[in-house]
Amino acid sequence: MVAMLIISMIFSVLGSLFIFRLFLHRTGLIYAARKFVDWVSDGIHVHLHLKVPEFNDSTHQVNQFFRRVFLYVNSLASLEDSDFTNLLAGKKPNDIVLSIDDDQVIHDSFLGARVSWHYRVHRDCENQVVGRSFVLTIKKKDKRWILKPYLQHVHTVSDDIDQRRKELKIHSNINGRWKSLPFHHPATFDSVVMDPDLKSKIRCDLETFLKSKQYYHKIGRVWKRSYLLYGPSGTGKSCFIAAVSNLLGYDVYTINLTQVADDSDLNTLLLQTACKSLIVVEHLDRYISEKATAKITESGFLNFIDGISNFQDEKIMIFTMNSKEGIDSAMLRPGRIDVHIHFPNCDFNSFKNLACNYLGVKEHKLFPQVGEIFQSGATMSPAEIGELMLVNRSSPSRALKSVITALQSNAVVKAGPQLYNSASSSPVPPYLAEEAGGVLWKDTVPKEFRKLYGLLRLKSCKKPGSSDHDDEIIDR
Repeated sequence: MVAMLIISMIFSVLGSLFIFRLFLHRTGLIYAARKFVDWVSDGIHVHLHLKVPEFNDSTHQVNQFFRRVFLYVNSLASLEDSDFTNLLAGKKPNDIVLSIDDDQVIHDSFLGARVSWHYRVHRDCENQVVGRSFVLTIKKKDKRWILKPYLQHVHTVSDDIDQRRKELKIHSNINGRWKSLPFHHPATFDSVVMDPDLKSKIRCDLETFLKSKQYYHKIGRVWKRSYLLYGPSGTGKSCFIAAVSNLLGYDVYTINLTQVADDSDLNTLLLQTACKSLIVVEHLDRYISEKATAKITESGFLNFIDGISNFQDEKIMIFTMNSKEGIDSAMLRPGRIDVHIHFPNCDFNSFKNLACNYLGVKEHKLFPQVGEIFQSGATMSPAEIGELMLVNRSSPSRALKSVITALQSNAVVKAGPQLYNSASSSPVPPYLAEEAGGVLWKDTVPKEFRKLYGLLRLKSCKKPGSSDHDDEIIDR
């Protein structure tokens, strides 16, 4: 009986606490209680107030740190929890952003310490805005150990916001100068067709590079990183470059070496590139193979790769090649090229990634058949397979059948004169191409092989003793 009474009392107390907590939450008393605690805490401590004006007093120039603070404060989560704030239209369509209001105080915490930013708008006697400022309030006891790292934190976060918001540009060299255009390539790291483990390692390498400024300076190296992308055409090297640009928020500088006059011109172009940029040289192997017409000396180009001509920090160099064969190992050694990334032709795993991206299909009854064709050695570039899926995207089955037809035709071409199946002595079945909504097999085989097929057929028809039945088999 006593035990039942105790249990009943416990449940009663718990129920009362639950109702009381719900009541506090619904009426905002918890919020008021927290505000009261903060007010008491502020009242018993001595505070330091640091003003960040919009303009420098001496020159009336814009105070760049004010702009950084403005970006930082408007990014704080506590702005969403404030009693009042502004809703403004963003740069993108249908984009709404929060913005701090006149005389509003926004709280922040850093390393366990509580700070606040007070935004003030200064007006003249005619109520015209003459300036703005932020006042940072911090407890004096916290100043010594958090002020400097906190201000550095504001710099870092505002830089990241700037980088994400800026409009990316692509720059090309013409007559010794850079010409720029907006860069709106939609490629992302998620859409890049690549082995998932390799993609994860590359992404981690890029993100580690972003945080390594002090480490590079400590070991006496320029804060840059270089990548070599090599593989056949159409395997995704250019899309990878665009994805890196979008991931990091870096502008792209594509250097056309045939438009460079000499070593000095190359150095000048490099000096004119900004930090936080990708410097791209495509088809490097093609240029190296034409040494007789090259305008840049080997030592000049090696200095360009090493970054000797430009000590500006935070740059990434990307070189592309179809093949590394015949390239001097001194050019590809560690220190000049940090990471080598191979972009092969499509395999079955890459095909499934393409099917997911282009067709929204993760599994299909035709996948096993495609897998068998890949196992037989047939292959195509991701660009070729992606194009077949793109034009047939309204019907995944038709798209996959067109890929099957193309892969089998590709295997026939690679097989050379052996155009016949060993079992039936017949070419690629025409029904595969017809079902795929594509062209007949004869139209997919090069003209030279079709001529060879005609000669073989003519000889077989002239063989003594050949029957009409044999002719029917060949016609099939």
